[in-house]
Parts: sequence; C-alpha cells; structure tokens
Amino acid sequence: MWSSPHNAMRDNPDSPADIPPRMLVVEVEHWSAIAAGLDPATPAAVVFVGRITALTPAAAAAGVRTGMRRRQAQSECPALELIERDPDLDARRFAPVVAALEDLTPRVEVLTPGCCVVATRGPSRYYGGDEALAELVRQTAAGVLADAQTGATISVGIADGLFVAGLAARLASTRAPSTQVLVVPAGASAAFLSRLSQRTLAGAFSPLGDDPDAASDFTDVLGRLGLRTLGDVAALPVTDLIGRFGTQGEWAHRLASGRDFRLSQPAAAGPELSVETEIDPPADRLDTVAFAAKSLADQLDAQLTRLGQALVCVEISAETEHGETASRRWRHGFRFSPPDVVDRVRWQLDGWRSDNRSRPSGRISLIGLAVAETAPDEGRQLGFWGGQSEADERAERAMGRVQALVGFDGVTVGRLGSGRRFADLEQRLPFGTTGQADSSTAGASNTAGPRGTGASNTAPPWPGRLGAPAPAEVLAEPEPLVVLDANGEPVGVSGRAQVSAPPAVLRRADGRASAITAWAGPWPLDERWWSSRSRRQARFQLVLDDGTAHLCAVEGGRWQREATYD
Repeated sequence: MWSSPHNAMRDNPDSPADIPPRMLVVEVEHWSAIAAGLDPATPAAVVFVGRITALTPAAAAAGVRTGMRRRQAQSECPALELIERDPDLDARRFAPVVAALEDLTPRVEVLTPGCCVVATRGPSRYYGGDEALAELVRQTAAGVLADAQTGATISVGIADGLFVAGLAARLASTRAPSTQVLVVPAGASAAFLSRLSQRTLAGAFSPLGDDPDAASDFTDVLGRLGLRTLGDVAALPVTDLIGRFGTQGEWAHRLASGRDFRLSQPAAAGPELSVETEIDPPADRLDTVAFAAKSLADQLDAQLTRLGQALVCVEISAETEHGETASRRWRHGFRFSPPDVVDRVRWQLDGWRSDNRSRPSGRISLIGLAVAETAPDEGRQLGFWGGQSEADERAERAMGRVQALVGFDGVTVGRLGSGRRFADLEQRLPFGTTGQADSSTAGASNTAGPRGTGASNTAPPWPGRLGAPAPAEVLAEPEPLVVLDANGEPVGVSGRAQVSAPPAVLRRADGRASAITAWAGPWPLDERWWSSRSRRQARFQLVLDDGTAHLCAVEGGRWQREATYD
C-alpha cells in the first residue's frame, strides 16, 4: 500500500495542481539486451533477480516474455542464453543517447537507462508542436544508435502526466518502425486509458509498480472482481475503491482516470536544497566518488525528511580538477532513497568518462546534489501482515550484484518446506526464485511462498511428523552414534516399536561417552512402504548429562544424531 495524494488535490480534484503537465517519454525497448550486445537473431535474455527484464527478438518469437521467471523462460525456450543484468553497463551505453537529447532541450531527465522523460511545455512550442517534437526526439535517438546497428525499437509518447505518456510510448512500440510515435491529445487521457488492461497499473510508469509482486497481486484482485480495463476502474466510485483497497485504491482510481497527481514541474521542489563536497585529493576511482556521494545523499535525505518532502528528481553535478563540469537530471517513478542517488552518481560519472565527445581530462574534485523536484512525503504504509520495505529493496539490489559476480546458484536463500523429517523443512533456492526446489527431497513441498521470504504455502498434515518444539540445529549429515543400556548392550527397537532396554549411555564416533539423563520415544516413521525405497526409522529425544538435548534415530540397527535442541 502507498501514501495517499496530497490533501489539497483530494479536497479539490479539479484544481489546476491536479491537471498533469504534458510529458514526453522516449524509450528504447529491451535496452539491457542491446547494451549487452546480444545478437538479435539468437534467443537470449537478460535476467535481474531471477526475472527476465530484456530479451532479443528471437527469444520473443520463441515465447519468452519480460517478467517471466528464469526457469519458466528456459522451459519455453531450452536454447535460451541468459546473462545477468549489469546496470552500470546499461547506463554507460545509454549516456550518448541522453547527451544527444540534451542538445535538443536541457530539461532531459533519465528515468532508467533506456528511458528518458521531458516536460514538453517549452520544447513543444519551440519545435512546432507535440508531433514535431516527438518525431525529432525519435530520430535523434535513432541516429545515435544507428552506427551500432542494433535494430533497436525506439518509441515516443506524449500525454498528460508521466503515467499516460509512458503507456503511450509502450503502445507506440507496437507500430511500424517509421510511425513509432503516439501523441495523446490534451484532456483525452481518460478516453485513451479506458480500453487498456487493468494490469498496466503494475507497469514501470506507475507508482504502484515500485513493488512488482505486490502490484501484480493488486491487479490480479481487480481482474477477479470483474474490472478488466482501466475504464472499469475509473467508472467505480472512488469511495468504494478506498473502502476495499485503502490508499492503493485511491491511487489506482486517479491513474485510471488520467489524473496522475505526481507533480512534474521544477517549481514543485519548494525550498532550494543542495549539498556538495570537495574531494581532496581529486579522485580517479568511481568507488571513491560514490563513497563521498553516499554522505551527501544521506544529508539531503535528512533535510528533506525534516521538511516532510520526498525526493522525486535530483540534479547531479561533477567538476574535475581542470574545471570541466557535467550535470544531469535523474527522475524516479516514486521516490529516491540514498542508495538510489548513489547509483545515479556512479552511472553518470561512468558515462561521462566513456563519452568520446566530452570525456574529462582530469580527476573528479567536486560532486554536488541539488533537489530538482520533491513531493509531499506522507510515508509508505506497509500491510499489517508484512510487505516489502526499503531495506528489503536495498538487500535485493545487493544480492543481485553478488549473484552477478558469483553466478546464479552462488547466492541462495532458505525456504520452509514440508515433510516428515526436520531435514525436509529447510531447503535452499537460488536468490530471486520461487519455483520448484530439488524434487529429490522426500516428502518436501515444491510450492514456494513470496519472493524473499522463502516461505512455503503448503503444509499437509504429514503423519509421523514430530511436533513443536523444532530443533535449533539440523545436521546436514547425520552423526553416527552408539547407544547402550545400563548393562552396556546396544539398544534396539522392534518392528512393533518396542525398546529392548532404556537407553543409558551415548557414545560418539570419537570415543566420547555421555550419560543419558532423560529420554522420550520412540516415534516410528514408515516412509514409502509400498516401494523399493521404503524406510523405517524410530526417533528419540535424548537429554545428556551436560544439559544438551538431541534428536536421535535408529534405522537398520544403527543410531545417528539428526538434530540438536536449544
């Protein structure tokens, strides 16, 4: 769930502040695949946190779609080549396109590598209207990428507000290459949106899309309620949506009605805020500059928090020891966090240093951050039963980077499985996946829960499974033991679960012996009795004279320690 719109807009929905300004969105489709140099004729895709984010035309023809899980995409196209997304590479390769657009208008804002936003009020008048501006922007971007022979699809959309303009750009990408421009007339947003699917509320240009999984769940509920299009959502009384979904429903109603309340003018920034720091001695390493930028981003975030504002658009400037300067604006679909700002600083400087036209000749001596636009910060309300926080998002980005370095299977998360043994409860999956785990685990459930939690959604009533308390430690490999009675004879269990004698001594493989002060059991376990892989086991809880408690089992006359209790 998300914070509600500004109260003034809510109280007066027809106020001028509620009329979205005209925006232009230019997007290069599947930019990550183009930046990575993937061959369009080869089935290949880019993966980020276990999901497909970009793909080649050959992969699309084979049935792969963006948003698919890694394993699902590979099942659709077994020959699919996968590479991990490199945000730094995406930004560095996109920098020449941004520089070319900045020659047309200085008010270019980078939303993500591969997508830029321009407020059209001034440029549109200068170049002769929205249609002329859109075509000029498309041709300029195409001219930069023509030498690379990437076959990139470049689409441009102009409409009232970022949400509608972004959707117009997406629809324009489906047109013929020479007509990939779509201009929605002023005031016609509601009619344009009315026929679009309700799932577009979970897209990249929607503030509801900040958490893709949560937004997808929300749009799925809308679909099950019979709201198939944005027109259906807009036709409902806003009070009904608020009563059912809270502020998330209010956001959805306003977006579906074409009233994107996110302000888009620099004047919305309010108090002029900027921070800068000198780097002495000047730095030639990006990580050194990023470290300094982290402190600045934290300072700026603290200032805005005291003012009750959230950072939406930031201008990053840098200066070298030779006096060379570079500045650029970066926009966020919802709000910037300090790590987001640091990422933009690194991307901008990396692109500056790789630009043959304006490459700096000296080291970075100054870095500055200036607020270009803010929005009222009314907080982000998570659900009562959990939800994704900014800390979760930072952790996901960090794990995604580690995964790109060590490989997809190198970073795993635990997942609560199901089964009769405690060893079945803990399963390991590659980070970012919620698909099937190792099916060889006996009795384990293969249905995972929400991404990042590793929780299982199924809990069958497994007969023979021990109840609470669960042990604190489950051994990956059981430890062999010898359990003796008071006469020094091995303790056994009959087929009817009868103990030959009370266990009195536990002897480990290294010869150490401990007295058993208390015990409980046996609890028989009979698995797959109908097959050749049948297993019979009797489990005991043993308390030793040193105060430790263990879960032990006897199988085939051999004892072993499987777990330890706290």
